[in-house]
Amino acid sequence: MNDTTRGIRIRPGSLADAPAILDMLDSAVVWMNDRGNTEQWGTTPYSQKPGGVARVERYTTENAPYIAELDGTPVGALVLDSGPSPQMPIAPAAEPERYVRLLVTDRRYAGLDIGAALLAHAAEETRRAGVELLRVDCWAGGGGELVAFYERNGFTRTEPFLSGAWPGQVLARRVG
Repeated sequence: MNDTTRGIRIRPGSLADAPAILDMLDSAVVWMNDRGNTEQWGTTPYSQKPGGVARVERYTTENAPYIAELDGTPVGALVLDSGPSPQMPIAPAAEPERYVRLLVTDRRYAGLDIGAALLAHAAEETRRAGVELLRVDCWAGGGGELVAFYERNGFTRTEPFLSGAWPGQVLARRVG
């Protein structure tokens, strides 16, 4: 698909995009840490975490990855799956669903609504697949800023959860 919103082109991703996604994840860790947020993703660059590179490679080969580009430069990534990660304490939905497993944007392009464009694309892909439920989970700490971002993009809180001491929130959006 070739969506264009505000100059942002969204295309299907592939294994060749794994290095760009890892760069975005690494820079997101630095950005969060610079803001005092060391709880959400920790302090270790994603590419250096045990299993981090392999996880991103799996995302790009076993799931449905999408890359947002601006003038041919990757500026965001989204990965859709058919349900939540089995490593998370989240039950699959009682109906067919699409699940946002990863959403990351390049912080150098903040303010261009890249995340919102990717979420709109996820909703359209979910609708196109004949599925009515799109879900996501996210970190619920830090004053709930990330939860509020998803709510601004049409999601509604469903159930909170804990993964160890990490507070999370599942959100859902009806797209049918």
